[in-house]
Amino acid sequence: MKRRSYFLMFTALLGFIFLYVPMISLVIYSFNKSKLVGVWGGWSLKWYGELFQNEQIIDAALLSFNIAFITSCLAVILGTMAGFALTRMGRFKGKMLLSGWITAPLVMPEVITGLSLLLLFVTMESLFGWPAERGTLTIIIAHTTFCMAYVAVIVQSRLADMDESLEEAAMDLGAKPSSLFFLVTLPLIAPAIISGWLLSFTLSLDDLVIASFVSGPGNSTLPMVIFSKVRLGVTPEVNALATLMILIVAVGVVVAMLQMRRKQKNDETEA
Repeated sequence: MKRRSYFLMFTALLGFIFLYVPMISLVIYSFNKSKLVGVWGGWSLKWYGELFQNEQIIDAALLSFNIAFITSCLAVILGTMAGFALTRMGRFKGKMLLSGWITAPLVMPEVITGLSLLLLFVTMESLFGWPAERGTLTIIIAHTTFCMAYVAVIVQSRLADMDESLEEAAMDLGAKPSSLFFLVTLPLIAPAIISGWLLSFTLSLDDLVIASFVSGPGNSTLPMVIFSKVRLGVTPEVNALATLMILIVAVGVVVAMLQMRRKQKNDETEA
């Protein structure tokens, strides 16, 4: 047993090293004074100042965060509705087709998804005149399309494992369907909805391939700008930007974990 535990600890340690050592080195080199990435020139905050003076990166970051926020909200609404329909509406005509449509974006290559959405937008523009041009709106529609699939799967799994006796008790006490959903079901699946929102935000913020297909001139997202810069060589500004993104994600994860732990303690106290 001891050998097995030591082996598991060793493999886990190797996994953490493989995942986090590149990030740690990136954070360290973001404070490198030298302009050459591979040459250490001492500690400095120079490139963070250069980063905040780079209007292209700042505009791309604001655009990406705006798109990710709107996409996450839309994906949560549509994905929750789809997950609820597949779980609680029983058998209905077209259920298998709807389930297939939801799971298709999860397994479809991003190149195929981006190309199909591009052809869809071009066809709609020629037939209906909408969308008039490819830009922020088309990126939001494209990101919502595949993000809602992840939310639907998460919410569906949560609803499938949830104890329905609480909802039945609420109905026995005279709760209407709308009150039942907002006062009983929604709080119970709130952790799944929060997880789906965070996952959608991350996927939208990280997407490069699909956004490259459906974006237009002047609507370059942050991954597109970073990719264009990295093709010419990694610069210290990119390291500083990546470090800030790691910090933002880490803070968000810690806050979400603390909030969920606090809610769990409150539920245990009330029980």
